[in-house]
Amino acid sequence: MADYEPFSGQRRTLSLAAIALAAAVGSFACGFILPSSQGTQTKTGHLALSQSGAKSSSQQGLSKVVTQLKQQAEADLLSFSIPTRFQGQVLKDIKLKSKEKVIALTFDDGPWPRSTVQILEILKKNKIKATFFMVGEPVAEYPQIAQQVVAAGHVIGNHTWHHWYRHMNPETAAREIEDTAALLYKVTGVKTSIFRPPGGVLNNGVVDYAKKHHYFVAMWSSDSIDYRRPSVPQLIHNVLKNAHSGGMVLMHDGGGDRSHTVEALPEIIAELKKSGYKFVTIPELLEKQDKELQAKEAITLKSASPGTSVQKSHTVSGN
Repeated sequence: MADYEPFSGQRRTLSLAAIALAAAVGSFACGFILPSSQGTQTKTGHLALSQSGAKSSSQQGLSKVVTQLKQQAEADLLSFSIPTRFQGQVLKDIKLKSKEKVIALTFDDGPWPRSTVQILEILKKNKIKATFFMVGEPVAEYPQIAQQVVAAGHVIGNHTWHHWYRHMNPETAAREIEDTAALLYKVTGVKTSIFRPPGGVLNNGVVDYAKKHHYFVAMWSSDSIDYRRPSVPQLIHNVLKNAHSGGMVLMHDGGGDRSHTVEALPEIIAELKKSGYKFVTIPELLEKQDKELQAKEAITLKSASPGTSVQKSHTVSGN
């Protein structure tokens, strides 16, 4: 169980979608309105009146574009949803039939001012997307870093507000998850359906709430044990010894001194690549298994339908 170091901070609610919208509108306005103003200064009389009408039309056009941009921003808000079959499920890995070797790197307890940023750089250099389980308190303290994680294309999950292990009544468990979900949405524009319980504790109330509200509860199959701050070689060994396709690797970007994790990560990535692994996010793992199960169900449905026995036989013999 991680030795999380709690703290408090003032909440900030800057949305990436709002940033993108403001930049887009500003850029459009500069290119759309200024020429009209310049044109007004160079023309007189009837042309000036005509230009004024054009300016009014331009403003209407700008208003329409602003509305469209807002609608697009709302449509583009990230939603890390999961296939219906996995809602309310608790899994430590994903059983895949495919020969492709895939594994998910996950990081808990951030965002953190130094280690999260360093990990993002390592992942960027290796063109890897990972899954970050964020705690509400550091998100409130370091919203810009949470935004960096999302802007870099990584998936984020809910890891409660206080990172408590103790037993919680339903009301407290609800606040732990919902307050974090609300802040993640305000800060990053993300709605996530992925949850990881602090310390992997399954019986203190938060997992019951998460399952009831259709979260996928992501555990782990390979534990770096980096919260005990082992030596870098030992940390690497901890990850690799249980690595397997469809697995989820537990590491930490926050909650304390993660310098060993940062130092070990490039070697972990290099060794997994040598073993033929492709790196995916947790939603991608679930989507892969969902597609496999859909294909299996389609074959079963086809075999159960009248008049398809010949076609089924042909399909099987062709494999």
